[in-house]
Amino acid sequence: MVTHALNINELSINDYTLIGIHTMLNEYKLAYLLNRDLNIKFSQAAYNLDFTEKNNTSFYTVYEYTNTELGYDWFLIANVYKLNNKTVKTSLFEQNYSVRYLVPEKQKIDFFLKIESGFDIEHIVKTIEVINNIPQIITSYEVEVESLKSKDFLIF
Repeated sequence: MVTHALNINELSINDYTLIGIHTMLNEYKLAYLLNRDLNIKFSQAAYNLDFTEKNNTSFYTVYEYTNTELGYDWFLIANVYKLNNKTVKTSLFEQNYSVRYLVPEKQKIDFFLKIESGFDIEHIVKTIEVINNIPQIITSYEVEVESLKSKDFLIF
C-alpha cells in the first residue's frame, strides 16, 4: 500500500500574485487610474477587511474586479488604516491618530494589488510597467508572498 505524507507547506499554496504599490493617492483615485490604464473595471467591494485588536477595529478598503471570460479576480486592498483618537485639540494643526497596517511587515506599501489566477510572469511584468508609468504612483513591484508573516490577512 502506497502512502503519501503531506507537508504543511503543500496545503498553503498561494494561487495569487501580490503587487505592492507606493502612492499618496486615495483608494478611489488609484482605482480610477488603474481602471483607465489597465483597461479593467475596479469597483468598491460591498465589504471591507476588518480586524479587531484591543477593542479597536481597523477597516481596510477593498476594490474588486472579476473577469468571468478569462477566469481571474483582481483585488485592490489598502494596507493603511488611520484611526482617529478622540482627544481635546489644543492647537489648530494638531492631529492625533494612530496608524495600523494590514501587513505590518510591509509598512511602506500603501496598497496591495492581489491577482488571483495562473498569470505568467510576462503578464505580471507588463502590469507592473503600466502601473509604474502612472505619474501619481511612486513605485510598484511584485511582493514575495511566501516571505510575508501576515499573508493570512490577504486570504478572503
